[in-house]
Amino acid sequence: MSDANNALITRFYQAFQRLDAEAMVACYSDDIVFSDPAFGTLRGKDAGDMWRMLTTRAKDFSLTFDAVRADERTGSAHWVATYLFSQTGRVVINDIQARFVVRDGRICEHHDRFDLWRWSRQALGIKGLLLGWTPLVQGKVRQQALKGLRAFQAGR
Repeated sequence: MSDANNALITRFYQAFQRLDAEAMVACYSDDIVFSDPAFGTLRGKDAGDMWRMLTTRAKDFSLTFDAVRADERTGSAHWVATYLFSQTGRVVINDIQARFVVRDGRICEHHDRFDLWRWSRQALGIKGLLLGWTPLVQGKVRQQALKGLRAFQAGR
């Protein structure tokens, strides 16, 4: 079982490398719970639509992943995404630790951890450097991420 879950997580990131959101979402259960510092917690269709939006909008994107580990129920991986942040035209290198819960051969929980202040320094420049650590700016980042997701969903 751990080999199958290891392969599942690897398949997820290989699809991400190809910007293939449908193959990524196929690794998820219908009741997926996703969380990260930028979007907060997303459930079900919202989590899949987030990947659809991000892969559709990706510019100058590359992804590496390693340290994939899994047992019968859980898994983890390390991944680094490099891309152009469209709102500012700045390059972001986001270093992320992922944790997974797997049920019936699909990912039912996916939790990404990264330093939102580090991300904001890269994505937002001086504003992120000076204020990216504050709850106000971090809240604005989350608000903008969700606003972008809702706009993407409305346009589908």
